[in-house]
Amino acid sequence: MVSVLAPDHLGPTVCVGEILVEIVATTVGDGFLEAQPLVGPFASGAPAIFISQCGRLGGAAAMVGAVGDDDFGRVNIDRLKRDGVDVSTIAVHPDYPTGSAFVRYRKDGSRDFVYNIARSAAARFGWSPRVSDLINRTGHLHVMGSALSVPSAREVIDKAVDIVKARGGTLSVDPNIRKELQLDVETERRFLRLVAAADLLLPSGQELERAAGITGEANAIRRLFEIGVNEIVLKRGAEGATYFGRNGERIDAPAFLVEEVDPTGAGDCFGGAYLTCRRLGMSPDEALTYGSAAGARNVTVRGPMEGAGTRQELDAFIASTERLS
Repeated sequence: MVSVLAPDHLGPTVCVGEILVEIVATTVGDGFLEAQPLVGPFASGAPAIFISQCGRLGGAAAMVGAVGDDDFGRVNIDRLKRDGVDVSTIAVHPDYPTGSAFVRYRKDGSRDFVYNIARSAAARFGWSPRVSDLINRTGHLHVMGSALSVPSAREVIDKAVDIVKARGGTLSVDPNIRKELQLDVETERRFLRLVAAADLLLPSGQELERAAGITGEANAIRRLFEIGVNEIVLKRGAEGATYFGRNGERIDAPAFLVEEVDPTGAGDCFGGAYLTCRRLGMSPDEALTYGSAAGARNVTVRGPMEGAGTRQELDAFIASTERLS
């Protein structure tokens, strides 16, 4: 099956948005109203996790964002470099600290976050000659919904979409909008425009219905294809994932059975692996397998991108790990 995504040789996959460190509470409970042990810093930020997995899997990959001139910033830049990501358009801000996210898990598996994005370096970047040069040779743009809460990211994304599309590139969107990152009315409109322009949509759970503006999985799928989406992959967590094609194709991929240590970043690793495989010419079935493996492998390690896998690591994981029957 021919991929709806631009091939990797057209230019790198580029992600625009927040780059953070993540600090994780080792106790289970509600929020951060009491002193408790913490671990980290871990390189993080949904766009950074996604692009890390793209690079580790062997796809051409680049990141646009900003960090502070501090150790937290160096943690992120060094990690992305090791993963094969072009970091030349990551700005280093001398006056603001690297963004951060403190995370604590509740007993029911949900999470509480305390973010510092708006008042950090993560929100202080924009269009520049270097960014312009990168976007003008980009083959694919990936947009995380979380990045739309950052005005500087919105500015770059707005310009980049038209440039990338004009040169034959493609666009993917992962809704990924957490309750802590509410969008204003205009940004919500921007999000819906991006969905309509997406060649690939990567929602999780109820994000499918939010993106479609209609309830019911079948209704949402039909509506999204009507407005212009070309390919949909619905991430179902421990229940696997499903590919939907414009011509009625459906592929259900069972989840890998693993012991979950830290679920943060699983969906981002899934998306990065799936997208990269499709851009490298793999079928939806093959890409689903690698995406599912990347997400599952990541949850077995503490830290939001610490389990992101190379092709060799994912092949070994697939060969040795049982799947849901």
